[in-house]
Amino acid sequence: MNGSSCPTVVLVHGGFTDAGSWARVITELRKHDIPVYAPPNPLRGLAADSAYIASVAERIRGPVILVGHAYGGAVISVAGMADNVVALVYVAAFIPDEGESVAELQGRFRDSLLAAHLSAAPRPIDGSEPGTDFSIRPDAFRAVFAADLPQQVTAVLAVAQRPVAEAALAEKATAPAWRCKPSWALIAGADQVINPEVERFGADRAASATVEADGASHAVALSRPAVVAALIRDAVDEIS
Repeated sequence: MNGSSCPTVVLVHGGFTDAGSWARVITELRKHDIPVYAPPNPLRGLAADSAYIASVAERIRGPVILVGHAYGGAVISVAGMADNVVALVYVAAFIPDEGESVAELQGRFRDSLLAAHLSAAPRPIDGSEPGTDFSIRPDAFRAVFAADLPQQVTAVLAVAQRPVAEAALAEKATAPAWRCKPSWALIAGADQVINPEVERFGADRAASATVEADGASHAVALSRPAVVAALIRDAVDEIS
């Protein structure tokens, strides 16, 4: 899909949202003529989601930089083992090690607001017992996910959110790409979905080049797109 020497940036969203959450970052990256693609993240299970994102990367001609937000960080950690992935960028993200799940990683730290404001619903699974989908209660969505965005924006995001399957949070990561590929990380200082200490711990362990967005919510890609795009450009410049 990309014949240029510039790496293609593949943006992977996390739970409770969709690829549209990257819209403002895409606009910023295109100002600098950076090829970018934002595929849907199925949010069904870490192994399956990672395999899908790896297949997306492998279809792209040339080097790829994977960028993951939230649970998307876990996905790119596994999918990043694809041969043409050359770097990883974590945005307010989980950065698990081999044998860790997202739930286990969060469980080592103080709970964020998310835990108390989740809504669970059964999810049919062919030939098996129903699974569980999680979403954020709409009345709490702004406070939990995007406190630094206007109310009229978060009201729409709350009713358009995509649920994440319990399996996505419970499945353990395989060997992570950050152990063998360079990484960058942005910490959202006022994140109420992921405790910022979880983000810092993962970034420190991965030896990621790290920036902090003080006061930024979990929806930092929408509220601070220029900051997010600048970090991605750092990765592009380093790799190019």
